[in-house]
Amino acid sequence: MDVAFERTGERRYATVVSLPGRHPRRMDPAPGYDENIPHDLVHYLAEAELGLASGVYGRTAAGGGGFSATTETPGDPRRRAREQRRLKKREASLSRSDRSDMARSEHFAGLCDIAWRRRAGARTPAEAERRRIPPEDAPIVERILDRLDELAPLWRDLPVGGALTFTWPDTAVNVRTPG
Repeated sequence: MDVAFERTGERRYATVVSLPGRHPRRMDPAPGYDENIPHDLVHYLAEAELGLASGVYGRTAAGGGGFSATTETPGDPRRRAREQRRLKKREASLSRSDRSDMARSEHFAGLCDIAWRRRAGARTPAEAERRRIPPEDAPIVERILDRLDELAPLWRDLPVGGALTFTWPDTAVNVRTPG
């Protein structure tokens, strides 16, 4: 599965997932836009680094996820609506099966987001300043922060219409620019 973080406007981005043999699905606008690094990209890196099969992206690769069919998906609107209901049902089934991966994803994405912003000198919410990284989590957080350090300049320099694309669960990036 390919996962693209696409800059769709000056302060907007979309997350686009493409599974083999299926039409792309997207979340647009995606939550947590940031000029330095989008929230969903932090989640992707945390899940890939930790090998989480039942986080957001692992569940999407397994046929679930909260991504919607694009308007380019062939068929009538009723067919797309049926497909969306099928995806929601699959996601509900997957979310019942293993909640620990999703909790770990949220935990590490939150820690890494705050830690990276501190390290990069970016603003963080006041309550985030009090949050500390548990010693047992420090090695994993450090690995993710190193990848965020590499990816942040790529994201900042990305023009509207460009994307950072990954093949799940790999953390190697492909940069696509418009044109």
